[in-house]
Amino acid sequence: SSHPFKSLMCFTLMSCVVSVTSVASPHPTIRPGFPVPVNTNNPGVRKAARFGVYRYNNSSNDLFLFKESEIKKAMVQIVRGLKYMLHVEIRRTMCEKRDHSSLDSCHFQREKNLQRMLRCYFEVWITPWTHKVYIPVAHC
Repeated sequence: SSHPFKSLMCFTLMSCVVSVTSVASPHPTIRPGFPVPVNTNNPGVRKAARFGVYRYNNSSNDLFLFKESEIKKAMVQIVRGLKYMLHVEIRRTMCEKRDHSSLDSCHFQREKNLQRMLRCYFEVWITPWTHKVYIPVAHC
Protein backbone atom coordinates (compact mmCIF):
# COMPACT_ATOMS: atom_id res chain seq x y z
CA SER A 1 0.00 0.00 0.00
CA SER A 2 1.24 3.50 -0.76
CA HIS A 3 1.67 6.09 1.93
CA PRO A 4 2.26 9.86 1.87
CA PHE A 5 5.91 9.78 2.91
CA LYS A 6 8.51 10.15 0.21
CA SER A 7 11.66 10.53 2.24
CA LEU A 8 12.93 11.14 5.73
CA MET A 9 16.42 12.55 5.99
CA CYS A 10 18.10 12.81 9.38
CA PHE A 11 21.15 15.02 9.19
CA THR A 12 21.62 14.69 12.92
CA LEU A 13 19.58 12.58 15.27
CA MET A 14 18.02 15.70 16.75
CA SER A 15 16.80 17.24 13.50
CA CYS A 16 14.84 15.12 11.08
CA VAL A 17 13.51 16.70 7.94
CA VAL A 18 10.46 15.01 6.51
CA SER A 19 9.47 15.84 2.96
CA VAL A 20 5.89 14.77 2.43
CA THR A 21 4.07 14.21 -0.85
CA SER A 22 0.53 13.01 -1.12
CA VAL A 23 -2.02 12.67 -3.88
CA ALA A 24 -4.97 11.85 -1.64
CA SER A 25 -4.74 14.58 0.99
CA PRO A 26 -3.29 18.10 0.67
CA HIS A 27 -2.45 18.18 4.41
CA PRO A 28 -1.07 14.81 5.47
CA THR A 29 -0.19 14.49 9.13
CA ILE A 30 2.83 12.68 10.46
CA ARG A 31 1.63 9.76 12.53
CA PRO A 32 4.04 8.73 15.28
CA GLY A 33 4.79 5.03 15.10
CA PHE A 34 4.33 4.88 11.32
CA PRO A 35 7.48 3.40 9.71
CA VAL A 36 8.85 5.18 6.66
CA PRO A 37 11.62 4.11 4.26
CA VAL A 38 14.87 6.00 4.66
CA ASN A 39 17.97 6.19 2.46
CA THR A 40 20.54 3.53 3.37
CA ASN A 41 23.34 6.13 3.07
CA ASN A 42 21.73 8.33 5.71
CA PRO A 43 24.19 9.12 8.55
CA GLY A 44 21.62 8.16 11.20
CA VAL A 45 21.02 4.82 9.46
CA ARG A 46 24.76 4.14 9.23
CA LYS A 47 25.24 4.93 12.92
CA ALA A 48 22.31 2.67 13.85
CA ALA A 49 23.74 -0.17 11.72
CA ARG A 50 27.06 0.15 13.56
CA PHE A 51 25.22 -0.14 16.90
CA GLY A 52 23.60 -3.34 15.62
CA VAL A 53 27.03 -4.67 14.67
CA TYR A 54 28.39 -3.87 18.15
CA ARG A 55 25.51 -5.83 19.63
CA TYR A 56 26.25 -8.79 17.32
CA ASN A 57 29.98 -8.73 18.10
CA ASN A 58 29.31 -8.63 21.84
CA SER A 59 27.17 -11.75 21.66
CA SER A 60 29.10 -13.82 19.11
CA ASN A 61 31.72 -16.47 19.88
CA ASP A 62 33.76 -15.55 16.81
CA LEU A 63 37.45 -14.74 17.30
CA PHE A 64 37.12 -11.93 14.78
CA LEU A 65 35.02 -8.78 14.74
CA PHE A 66 32.33 -8.38 12.09
CA LYS A 67 31.52 -5.10 10.36
CA GLU A 68 28.64 -3.91 8.19
CA SER A 69 29.40 -4.34 4.49
CA GLU A 70 26.07 -3.24 3.03
CA ILE A 71 22.83 -1.80 4.35
CA LYS A 72 20.19 -3.42 2.14
CA LYS A 73 17.04 -1.74 3.44
CA ALA A 74 16.21 0.81 6.13
CA MET A 75 13.01 2.02 7.75
CA VAL A 76 12.60 4.49 10.58
CA GLN A 77 9.78 5.04 13.05
CA ILE A 78 9.35 8.19 15.11
CA VAL A 79 8.37 6.79 18.49
CA ARG A 80 9.84 8.45 21.61
CA GLY A 81 13.00 8.94 19.58
CA LEU A 82 13.99 7.12 16.41
CA LYS A 83 13.56 3.41 15.92
CA TYR A 84 15.50 2.06 12.95
CA MET A 85 14.61 -1.25 11.27
CA LEU A 86 17.58 -2.38 9.20
CA HIS A 87 18.45 -5.24 6.89
CA VAL A 88 22.24 -5.36 6.89
CA GLU A 89 24.95 -7.61 5.49
CA ILE A 90 27.90 -7.98 7.83
CA ARG A 91 31.27 -9.56 7.09
CA ARG A 92 34.13 -10.91 9.15
CA THR A 93 37.08 -8.55 9.46
CA MET A 94 40.77 -9.22 10.03
CA CYS A 95 40.57 -7.66 13.51
CA GLU A 96 40.58 -10.06 16.42
CA LYS A 97 38.15 -9.35 19.24
CA ARG A 98 40.83 -9.41 21.91
CA ASP A 99 42.61 -6.46 20.24
CA HIS A 100 39.60 -4.17 20.88
CA SER A 101 40.14 -2.48 17.52
CA SER A 102 38.11 0.42 16.19
CA LEU A 103 35.86 -1.03 13.49
CA ASP A 104 36.65 1.91 11.20
CA SER A 105 40.23 0.66 10.88
CA CYS A 106 39.25 -3.01 10.44
CA HIS A 107 39.48 -4.40 6.91
CA PHE A 108 37.38 -7.29 5.68
CA GLN A 109 38.94 -10.74 5.81
CA ARG A 110 41.03 -11.48 2.69
CA GLU A 111 41.73 -15.16 3.29
CA LYS A 112 39.13 -17.21 1.41
CA ASN A 113 38.66 -19.80 4.18
CA LEU A 114 38.15 -17.09 6.81
CA GLN A 115 35.66 -14.98 4.85
CA ARG A 116 32.12 -15.04 6.20
CA MET A 117 29.03 -13.00 5.41
CA LEU A 118 25.82 -12.88 7.46
CA ARG A 119 22.47 -11.28 6.70
CA CYS A 120 21.08 -9.52 9.75
CA TYR A 121 17.95 -7.72 10.86
CA PHE A 122 18.53 -5.06 13.51
CA GLU A 123 16.07 -2.90 15.38
CA VAL A 124 17.91 0.02 16.94
CA TRP A 125 16.05 2.52 19.09
CA ILE A 126 17.85 5.80 19.71
CA THR A 127 16.60 8.48 22.11
CA PRO A 128 18.93 11.41 21.39
CA TRP A 129 17.94 13.53 24.41
CA THR A 130 18.91 10.72 26.85
CA HIS A 131 21.87 9.52 24.73
CA LYS A 132 20.48 6.00 25.05
CA VAL A 133 20.59 3.25 22.45
CA TYR A 134 18.43 0.15 22.87
CA ILE A 135 18.69 -2.80 20.49
CA PRO A 136 15.68 -5.08 21.10
CA VAL A 137 16.28 -7.20 17.98
CA ALA A 138 19.52 -8.46 16.40
CA HIS A 139 18.95 -11.56 14.27
CA CYS A 140 21.75 -12.81 12.02
